[in-house]
Amino acid sequence: MRHDRTPRRAGVGMAMLPLLAGALVFGAPVAHAADEAGRHGIAGTKPAWATAKADRGAAAGDSQVSLRVYLAGRDAAGLTAYAKAVSDPNSPLYGKYLTARQTQARFGATETQVAAVRSWLASAGLKVTDVTRHYVSVKGDVTAAEKAFGTRLHDYARGGRTYRAPATTATVPASVSDAVLAVTGLDDAPHRLDHDDQLPQPAAAFVNSGPFSSYYGSKTATTLPDAYGKKVPYAIKGYTGKQIRAAYGAGKHTGKGVRIAITDAYASPTVAQDAATYAKRNGDATWKRGQLTQVLPDEWTDTEECDAAGWYGEQTLDIEAAHAVAPDAGITYVAASSCSTDAFYDSIGKVVDHHLADIVSNSWGDVEANQTPESAAAYDQVFQLGAVQGIGFYFSSGDSGDNELVTGTKQVNFPAESAWVTAVGGTSLAVGKGDTYQWETGWGTLAARLSADGKSWAGFPGTFNGAAGGGTSTTVPEPAYQKGAVPGELASANSAAGNRVVPDIAAVADPNTGFLIGLTQTYPDGSVRYGESRIGGTSLAAPVIAAVQALAQEARGGKAIGFANPAIYAKYGSKVYRDVTDIPTGAELAVARVDFVNGVDAADGLLTSVRSLGKNTSLKAVKGYDDVTGVGTPASGYVESYRRR
Repeated sequence: MRHDRTPRRAGVGMAMLPLLAGALVFGAPVAHAADEAGRHGIAGTKPAWATAKADRGAAAGDSQVSLRVYLAGRDAAGLTAYAKAVSDPNSPLYGKYLTARQTQARFGATETQVAAVRSWLASAGLKVTDVTRHYVSVKGDVTAAEKAFGTRLHDYARGGRTYRAPATTATVPASVSDAVLAVTGLDDAPHRLDHDDQLPQPAAAFVNSGPFSSYYGSKTATTLPDAYGKKVPYAIKGYTGKQIRAAYGAGKHTGKGVRIAITDAYASPTVAQDAATYAKRNGDATWKRGQLTQVLPDEWTDTEECDAAGWYGEQTLDIEAAHAVAPDAGITYVAASSCSTDAFYDSIGKVVDHHLADIVSNSWGDVEANQTPESAAAYDQVFQLGAVQGIGFYFSSGDSGDNELVTGTKQVNFPAESAWVTAVGGTSLAVGKGDTYQWETGWGTLAARLSADGKSWAGFPGTFNGAAGGGTSTTVPEPAYQKGAVPGELASANSAAGNRVVPDIAAVADPNTGFLIGLTQTYPDGSVRYGESRIGGTSLAAPVIAAVQALAQEARGGKAIGFANPAIYAKYGSKVYRDVTDIPTGAELAVARVDFVNGVDAADGLLTSVRSLGKNTSLKAVKGYDDVTGVGTPASGYVESYRRR
């Protein structure tokens, strides 16, 4: 989520709020070669930073550890094959989904596997604290953990702190090697809080300053300097559902009979009231009783480390945007207890295990470098378990373009790069008078401030100020559904054999052409009250596309679309998509913005800037498939194209 003002206020939540990397390592779902003792290694359990130079000696044997052992389940190859078949419009099994119970019976861990894992862990002196369909949780001391996993745990210096990690690759007995997929907790970087936390008050307020355009181009900045040889319009106040529905061809469809799940971290205590107030003030349908439900964990953790209040706006944006586009769809919010990988895995697992919805919007993630092949395999497993039930996952692609400016390396985001999710890119959207679609560019912004004398834009066109994420994965092979659509130079950017390219599809994301949301915030005078502001990011694009998919599911009589990528690419090149480019009008595009210096009011002055559009990093929106907008954005025929014939 991005407010995207200059300068950015510290602590504002973003579309890809980072997961807490480093505490989660996964082994392959099949047994590795056994050592002389007949034990099987779990690849990746010894992190790269656990070096001899950083070694500070053995961890205290009586130090406490909390571990999760993830279960591999059964017939992994069969799960992948069935997930592909039910998602492929050309397969005779297309749409022949399993129920959650059937999925568990066919692909889940067996009672024998669970019993074997429990017995092994208990025999080492670890206490079983929880058993789910996906993992067994245990607690105990370092000595017991070392016995269970056949390794030594040492303390290592890293970044000025000390963390515990295995000194050698962890192993498991041959008797459970086919049952163990992953272990978490052997590596405790970063530090995890071990007590229950209370959710904080709403985050500090952010308020947009005017002047505004009510629709794109309605108010021109006549007193400000030219940009690209002409006067430019002021940024919009924030699009509403009516405008976005018109832009993406909603027609008369409302998402009736469809339920969307939204996963984020934590839960705003005022979200239901805020959503109701927003709908009433902005012309959206009144929420019906039971239309919005929440699935919350028993406790919250890491609230300070994860900036819990910063997630309130994310949750509110996702819910209000989804309702604005699909006003009759049910929405189930599934909260993660923290921003850790484990916590998000749990929220996804709840959706899959209980089939809480057919469509899942996810506005979170991390850069690809912070996940391992083993972690990707574990997430893919739960995405595949969803796919066989007709559940589709939609992930925001990120807000930093190719990520090089923020990480020093061009890379995509995880889990958006998974071949089993729909990655949603972003655009700048122009909706004109009468809710008429005008054009879209790939979202990429350069910002330049007004000069001191007010006669020019300092350093025009300015510096990077956010862009839709995208690019080519370094780890995920090119999926079959992308072949023939994705240009060879993109697919082969990191490997001659071809890799997954992100995103798949796109929608409005640019904060300068963003969505108006309403939420309760904390103001400088200490008051806590409702307010409205314009917000963007691919965390807007993801729920918008999820809501459009709800409209499409309604159009096909309520039959689940499931994992949508094969169907999305099957329509590539047709009129159901708008082919988005960086310069859609043939001329450079920009808008003017005026922002409060303090983010709330004019007491500390105003900042005036010009924002150039269509200026991503190394990523370019061009004719055909591209790594900013994928196949494009939904056109007026997209929703109806899913109608069953």
